[in-house]
Amino acid sequence: MIERARQGDPAAMAELFQQHYSFLHKYLLKISMNSTLAEDIAQDTVLRCMEHLHRYNGTSSFSSWMITIGTRIYLDKMRRRKRERAWFLKEKEQGLRKLKWQLESGGDAWNEMLESLSALSDDHRIAILLKHYYGYSYDEIGEMLGIPAGTVKSRASYGIQSLRKELKRHV
Repeated sequence: MIERARQGDPAAMAELFQQHYSFLHKYLLKISMNSTLAEDIAQDTVLRCMEHLHRYNGTSSFSSWMITIGTRIYLDKMRRRKRERAWFLKEKEQGLRKLKWQLESGGDAWNEMLESLSALSDDHRIAILLKHYYGYSYDEIGEMLGIPAGTVKSRASYGIQSLRKELKRHV
């Protein structure tokens, strides 16, 4: 299907991105902790993937390639938003309340883990999620983020320490 999409088959391209969209969106929701932002980044990611489908070389799974691009778009947006930090923190807090309400009203649980993850820095949260939730190796994550595997390991380790402290505060 990927090859057909690369050759410009619109039906194959639509099917390819429909199959992977939910996975991408759920991942972006976990790293951004904001449903509106996750949706925006997911759409930007799909567009960028469509534009650069010819660059996908098949060395990793298609979903890994998509979340690599999505992660980079997210981090770029966060770098740009540093100037607007106070506004962004308020928006993030509102987004967390909205996400919590959406999950609870949909019958899903909002638990201490999500609350604690939201308190971590983006770098730590991304490293923890990719390693421990999605099961990528440190080398794979380093390649995705364009950083050394040792840096990923360090971020995950410090993130877990911070996560433990956060979880103790909620217990």
